[in-house]
Amino acid sequence: MPSSSESSHHLPVHLGHGLFSALQERCRRTGESANHVIREALAAALDLEHHTIYQVSTSGALVEGVYGGCVRVGDLLHHGDFGLGTFEGLDGEGILLDGCCWQASADGTVRQASADALATFFVATYFQADHGETLSEVTSWADLTERLDGLRDNANLFVAIRLRGVFERIRYRVACKANPGMDLVSATNAQATFDLENVAGTLVGFWTPSYARTINVPGYHLHLLSDDHRHAGHVLELQSRELSLALHRESHLQLVLPETPEFLKADLSGDPSAALARAELDHS
Repeated sequence: MPSSSESSHHLPVHLGHGLFSALQERCRRTGESANHVIREALAAALDLEHHTIYQVSTSGALVEGVYGGCVRVGDLLHHGDFGLGTFEGLDGEGILLDGCCWQASADGTVRQASADALATFFVATYFQADHGETLSEVTSWADLTERLDGLRDNANLFVAIRLRGVFERIRYRVACKANPGMDLVSATNAQATFDLENVAGTLVGFWTPSYARTINVPGYHLHLLSDDHRHAGHVLELQSRELSLALHRESHLQLVLPETPEFLKADLSGDPSAALARAELDHS
C-alpha cells in the first residue's frame, strides 16, 4: 500500500526503459520536474478538471489590510501545482511551481514553505498549456504585456502564464511583514526591491479581467523563481533575449472566503483598483 500524509500520497511506480527515457527528455527540454510531468499525465488520463482557478481570499480584502492566514499550504497543494500569493501577515511572496510552494522573504532569502504555513491570499491551478511559443528580444515589462495582449483571444477569461528563460535584467519586490489592519499601500511602502542580472528562472502568474478587480489583481501579475531557488519575488521590470511562453486558459473560479473576524468585519464595498495599482502594479 502507498504511504500517505495529509497533503500527498506516495505511490511506487515502475517504468519501462522507453517511457523513462521519454520522461527524462521531457524534463530536460521543459525544465519541469518528473513529479509534475507524471501528475499532469495522470490528471489528463483521469479527466480531472484542468481549467479551474482555486483562490483564497480576495484582492479587496488585501487592500483593506486583512492579512490573517486562513488556508494551509498543504491544503493548497490539493488544488493546484502552479500559482502565487502571500502568507499570513503579508510575510513575503509565494510561488507555487511544479507542485512545490516557495516563500520569498524581505531579507532576500527563499525557502520551501512548510505544509503548515498559512496563506492569506493565494491563487492556484493545475497548469496545462493551451498555447506555447517563444518570445524573442523582450525589452521591458511594457513590451512583454503588449505581446501577451496580442496572444490572448478574449478579455473575459482568466489566463495562467508561465515564462521561462534567462533574464538579462530583472527587478522584483518582496512584501515585508505587516501589522493587521495596515492597508496594503502603506504596508508595501516598506517593500524590499531587488535588481538582478543574467539570472535563469521562471515567471509564474495570471492575467485577470478588469471586471474581477475586487476579487483578484487585474491585469498581469507575475512572480519570479530563479532556477537555483535563491531569488524570488513580485516582478516589476525585466529584459530577456528569449523566453519560452506557455498560456493556460481558466474558465472556472473556485473562491474560498475566510471566516476570520477581520474578514467578516472588513468593509469590502469599495473599488480597490487604484490601491492595487500603487501597491502591486507600479512598474515605473
